Amino acid sequence: MTPIAKQLLEKALGLSGPEREALAASLFESLEPDHDAATVQAEWNDEISKRIDELDSGQVTTIPWSVARPMIRG
Repeated sequence: MTPIAKQLLEKALGLSGPEREALAASLFESLEPDHDAATVQAEWNDEISKRIDELDSGQVTTIPWSVARPMIRG
């Protein structure tokens, strides 16, 4: 992460939860401006259904956030 990005992140983390959520949504939308919202929502719905089926069948299991977070951060 560049120094400017780190500085922006530090400032963003000082925002309220709803402000951070709105900022994150805006940034995410800026990455994929050509996608139709209805298509994206349908794809997310399909993905969510697939993951629920995997959980319900026992094909995958969950791990606590306290375990996942260090794994993500490396």
